[in-house]
Amino acid sequence: MSRTVLCRKYKEELEGLDRPPYPGPKGQDIYDNVSKKAWKEWTDHQTMIINEKHLSLMDPSTREYLQSEMEKFMTGDDYEKAEGYVPPSK
Repeated sequence: MSRTVLCRKYKEELEGLDRPPYPGPKGQDIYDNVSKKAWKEWTDHQTMIINEKHLSLMDPSTREYLQSEMEKFMTGDDYEKAEGYVPPSK
């Protein structure tokens, strides 16, 4: 049986990640408090931002920016969206 977490984004018990996505305390916090569903949505969104803004992950300020946007995304604050992107209707 898979493990569940109280997801920070969705405020409900959902399937958790298989392992921490980063080393250290930040990775452990994500592992303990972010669902697989929310993490997948974030990584997809992060890819759109990187591509739209032509960001370089070699630049430390880009990594700080993405970290900040991830926090906003997971807590429901207003976060950066790709210009012109319209999510598919379900």
